[in-house]
Amino acid sequence: MIPYGKQDISDDDIAAVVAVLKSDFLTQGPQVPKFEEALKNYVGAKHAVAVNSATSALHIACLALGVDAGDEVWTSPNSFVASANCARMCGAKVDFVDIDANTYNISPDALEEKLKAGRAPKVLIPVHFAGQSAELERIKKLSDEYGFKIIEDASHAIGGAYKNKKIGNCEFSDICVFSFHPVKIITTGEGGMAVTNDAKLAEKMAQLRTHGIVKKDAWLYEQTELGYNYRLTDIQAALGTSQLHRLDKFITRRREIAQKYDAELAALPLQTPFQHPDCRSSYHLYPIVLDEPKLRLDVYEKLRAAAIGTQVHYIPIHTQAYYKNLGFKKGYFPNAEEYYAATLSLPMFYTLSDAQQDYVIAKLKEILA
Repeated sequence: MIPYGKQDISDDDIAAVVAVLKSDFLTQGPQVPKFEEALKNYVGAKHAVAVNSATSALHIACLALGVDAGDEVWTSPNSFVASANCARMCGAKVDFVDIDANTYNISPDALEEKLKAGRAPKVLIPVHFAGQSAELERIKKLSDEYGFKIIEDASHAIGGAYKNKKIGNCEFSDICVFSFHPVKIITTGEGGMAVTNDAKLAEKMAQLRTHGIVKKDAWLYEQTELGYNYRLTDIQAALGTSQLHRLDKFITRRREIAQKYDAELAALPLQTPFQHPDCRSSYHLYPIVLDEPKLRLDVYEKLRAAAIGTQVHYIPIHTQAYYKNLGFKKGYFPNAEEYYAATLSLPMFYTLSDAQQDYVIAKLKEILA
């Protein structure tokens, strides 16, 4: 089976992990700050806080920005549920902003229209879907006008660029979050990172990831608030630092794969991913949208029968049972729903060979003939 996504672990990655296993530190040792330093330097941010998942990073990012019961957080309906759940974990209300029909990211036009209706969130979480940045400059102008904070959910987007700068530099946001799950571009097994240019936010998030504790001395510590055990281990951090050395190589190959898909699929009855001129996607995913949504299940099943793994990214969050119980209904965000009804993610990963990609393309052409 050719999977839709897959990690790549090198001998150097294995050696880095083994070295930690032979060291004196397995959990919180020198590798975690080393990983934080390497990643913040790569993206051009001032501070980085490593945690055990991107969900944890989103949670402490919301908490650091003061999200609490009675507040409201808005995000994209086209994402994994964690982009909304992090606000609910703070006791806040959640609402959504429909996506742009081309980029599949939050629509700045829809956001402006929603803001003009008289409400504003405490925090907006734009999601850089499939590796392409949301239109952050327009979103930041709206945040300055209406007074909300911005957390970038860049779980898909490490290595991507916006306005010729690396995603994660936080020029247009307060905090940016990355994921290192195995299907993501680089992996730590499970893990995440929050980056920011605000020293106080970084300090707050670092405290929240470690039970709300402030260390006073070698043995003296004080818990000043309720925090969480969201720490990344040295084992994971060593893997992450090693993977980071190959990130640009990973991105280059993903873009080559995307360019070939773009060219080979252009004549088929489907839409290939649109790329905004301000963005350079990291291509975590390669989602296609079929012209005929009713064919999706048939295409999915025939590709699976041909040993080609595909996936649907994503079921709109507001249509999940939990959020329907909060009052959301189908029809609220039509662009996200229309996209979902016809999308499939094709295999996209660093080690996808030319022969494998040719096979995927040939089978898709055969099925859609």
